[in-house]
Amino acid sequence: MSNNNPQLITTIQTSLFQQFEAGLITLGNAIERCPQQLWNTKKRFFYIAYHALILAEYYLTIPAPETFHAILPFSFTEPDEIPDGVVGDMVPDKHYTQPEMLGYVEEVRAKCRETIFGLSEENISERWIEPGGEMDYAALEILIYNLRHVQHHAAQLNLLLRQEAGMGSEWVFRGGE
Repeated sequence: MSNNNPQLITTIQTSLFQQFEAGLITLGNAIERCPQQLWNTKKRFFYIAYHALILAEYYLTIPAPETFHAILPFSFTEPDEIPDGVVGDMVPDKHYTQPEMLGYVEEVRAKCRETIFGLSEENISERWIEPGGEMDYAALEILIYNLRHVQHHAAQLNLLLRQEAGMGSEWVFRGGE
């Protein structure tokens, strides 16, 4: 990649971070606004929030996902043993509290900032290859994929909040300001 514009990487970093962080803020707002009773009884809400964050953290492990170590522990579960309501096969080791999950959002936001502002002309195209080879993306593309994944699940949580508690989160235009 030849950079004829010295500000190109900075523009990509700033724009990507502002939008990625907006998605993480939206996710955090949904977790924060979830009534305690709903958090404790509607397990699907918790599982979606955990799934979004664990994979956000994982996909931010650039360039080597095999070095990933989760902040909030999980176990891999076989498909036929996945509890009702769990999204994916990374099952949390316990039902984390809202404060624990909000702390996790902040940890992922910090990792997001570090990863995105660590992009350079040399590593932006570096391959992010999942062990086993199921996923193979350029660093920039896995970040965009990750942002879309976070926003998808933030929208699911807001839909559940509207359906179950008659509330939702406000739109976040951008983060990083």
